Amino acid sequence: MTTSMWFQAIGILLVFLVFVGLMMARKLPTILALPCMAILFAIIAGVPWMSNNPDVTSIAKTILAGGSMKLSGAIAGLVFGAWFGQILNKVGITKSIIRKAAELAGDKPVLIAILFFITASIIFSAAGGLGMVILVGTIVIPIMLTAGISQFVASIVVLLAVGVGSLFNVSNWAVYVDVLGLSVDKIANYTLVVALPLILISLIMIVFYIKKDGKGRKAWAMPAATPGDNKKVPAIALISPLVPVILVFVFKIDIVPAVIIGAIVTILLTWPKRPIHILSSAMIEGIQDVAGAMALMIGIGILLSSVMSPQVSAVISPLIESVLPGNPVMYILFFTILSPLAIYRGPLNVWGLGSGIAALFVSAGMTPVAAMLALRAVSNVQSVSDPTNSHNVWVADFTKSDINEILKKTLPWTMASVLISLIFGAFMVF
Repeated sequence: MTTSMWFQAIGILLVFLVFVGLMMARKLPTILALPCMAILFAIIAGVPWMSNNPDVTSIAKTILAGGSMKLSGAIAGLVFGAWFGQILNKVGITKSIIRKAAELAGDKPVLIAILFFITASIIFSAAGGLGMVILVGTIVIPIMLTAGISQFVASIVVLLAVGVGSLFNVSNWAVYVDVLGLSVDKIANYTLVVALPLILISLIMIVFYIKKDGKGRKAWAMPAATPGDNKKVPAIALISPLVPVILVFVFKIDIVPAVIIGAIVTILLTWPKRPIHILSSAMIEGIQDVAGAMALMIGIGILLSSVMSPQVSAVISPLIESVLPGNPVMYILFFTILSPLAIYRGPLNVWGLGSGIAALFVSAGMTPVAAMLALRAVSNVQSVSDPTNSHNVWVADFTKSDINEILKKTLPWTMASVLISLIFGAFMVF
């Protein structure tokens, strides 16, 4: 690298650290921070604002205009996933699954927590977003609290379910399809490698903290009924959340058609009044639920276009190459030790700079599968422990828990799940 490139690299690093600090301090939302970083990275690296030559990379056309459309496939997957989640809610399937779990658990705190963890994981595998977390959380958390389960354990049951569910939620996979160019079936083949360790760690963690905190009171009751709680749902319809997952895993169907088929199956199995109205209103409400995530994906696309531009890539790539792990042991140690960088919108957060970093890893010589596996493994830390997640903030507020205590107590466990995933995964991708 030339002297000028070193100055550019230092400038980009300083910009990155400043913006990460602003995001951590909640002074600047990630939605605005990502495109601002993208523009500043490009300016520092010498990317022109505009160019009459269509083959020349420019900030206006390539980074802003092109980048905003870069994750269009991922955004479509997100929209259809949110639509499906609203359909499940409107026909009564979500609450029916939770009620069945509560009835099966009886008055046993450990069984209640484990069944709610499994149930919520299934629900979140079909539909993510803060709206669904609030819907599920407002039902299951009061039941757990009145069963004598501590506020902390009630919180982590929901957060761990979010982590597990997000791994199986096929609408989330489109990010890796767009960023790394992987096929859906390739992503599906490695999902259990990152999911099973988190499931195992979650079950151990739940039992450990319930035993440690004590069982408390044994009496429990369902929360007060709300409109729509009495909807009759056929038992066979309770499999609906799994339909898109099965279609993707078993039949290798792409994300959007799998979700559409899942929605049709749900309507046919429940046959609600005014099905057309449910389908149309669910789409509108689903888009409202994920509007923030859609804006975030646009910002990620802009940032991705910036870091992958020839000028910025030429500055950053030598630094990436110098730290790139080249064998299974270094791969395991590198991403396990640095997995906390996935929180606070850090450089390994796929919903932040992580997508751009992963693309640079690939351009520096790492296989797309290895980059995908690493990002998905460290996402377990982000999904469960990150205090900047909207669902972490809501859960902590709802249970009156300390969000930083949740971070401190869950981080060693989620890092352990990363380690296990990478041990198995490293020898599959190297």
